[in-house]
Amino acid sequence: MVNRSIFVIGLLLTLALSAFAQQAEESSPTDKDKNELIPTDAYLKRGEVIGKAKKADLAKVMAAPEKFAGKLVRVEGVIVRSCKAEGCWAELAPDKNGKSIRVKMKDHSFFIPVQSAGARARAEGIFSVKTLSKEHVDHLINEDG
Repeated sequence: MVNRSIFVIGLLLTLALSAFAQQAEESSPTDKDKNELIPTDAYLKRGEVIGKAKKADLAKVMAAPEKFAGKLVRVEGVIVRSCKAEGCWAELAPDKNGKSIRVKMKDHSFFIPVQSAGARARAEGIFSVKTLSKEHVDHLINEDG
């Protein structure tokens, strides 16, 4: 199994289009996007270069989400699950057993490998707090396989 301990993805929640995607919004993932192996000796990067926001502790963000709502944040954690259809979202947690936040790739402008669970990741974007409908939750459950 590929060592995923140093896997970092530059994910964006609501920032501008991916500098790497060079595709129109609402693009479709390629087989390479969906199946690329996570390197053991380097980082796999997706989306724009991150670092505009000061790093926030993911556990603290999750403990008081209202304090971060509408703000640009940068967090790090472990991907506990991701979209199995396209790699268009991931759930990021402080550790593999913790509660998670959902990270969406801006307007489907880039994708992550569908087998990203267990990998370490870094994400930056505008943090928002939402209540999901049952229909939306059911859709997300179907995407997770």
